[in-house]
Amino acid sequence: MRIAVQGKQMDVGDSLRTHIEDALKANTEKYFDKAVEGIATVSKDKHLFKSDITVHVGKEIHVQGRGSAGDAYAAVDESIERIAKQLRRYKRRLRDHHRDNDRIEIEDIQHTIFSGFEEEIHEEAAGPAIVAEVDIKIHKLAVADAVMRMDLADLPVLVFRNSANGNVNVVYRREDGNIGWIDPATAESKSV
Repeated sequence: MRIAVQGKQMDVGDSLRTHIEDALKANTEKYFDKAVEGIATVSKDKHLFKSDITVHVGKEIHVQGRGSAGDAYAAVDESIERIAKQLRRYKRRLRDHHRDNDRIEIEDIQHTIFSGFEEEIHEEAAGPAIVAEVDIKIHKLAVADAVMRMDLADLPVLVFRNSANGNVNVVYRREDGNIGWIDPATAESKSV
C-alpha cells in the first residue's frame, strides 16, 4: 500500500511519518489485505493537532478517519482507530466481491467551481451558486450498502440507484445522528 504523509503548515518529521505508515499498514491489513493507497494530512490549529487520513481500499471505496488532540501522535492514533473501527464493522461486506458486480454508472455529473471573483454573477443570479462539487458516479446499491459507503467515507449524504427498484435514492446523516433515507418511489406511492 502506498502512503502519502503531508503536513499542512507544519513539518512532519521522520519519526511521525514512520509511525503513521506503520500504524496505518498494520490496522488496514488486519481487516483488508489489498488496500490501494492512503493519504495522511497532519496540521496544527492553535493548541490542537488535527489528523485527516483517507484510505482507498478498492473499487471506489474510501475510508475516512479524523482526529484531534494536544499531541500529533494521539491525533494520528485517533484517526487510525476510527478507520480500523469502520473496517472491522464492514469487513464482511467489503470482502464480498459478488455484491459489487451489479454496480452501474448512470451518468457523470459536472459542476462549476467558482474562485470567488465571480461576484457579478452571484448578484445577477436568481438562485444560489454552486460553490464546489466534483464529478460523481452514481452506483447501483442496496440501501444498507449505500449507508456503509456513506459511513466509511464520512460523508453527510450519498446519492445512489436503489438495486431493489432502480430509482435514484438518497441517504443522509440527520442532525440527531440517525440515518435518513429518501426514496421517491415510496413517497409517490403514499400520495396516490
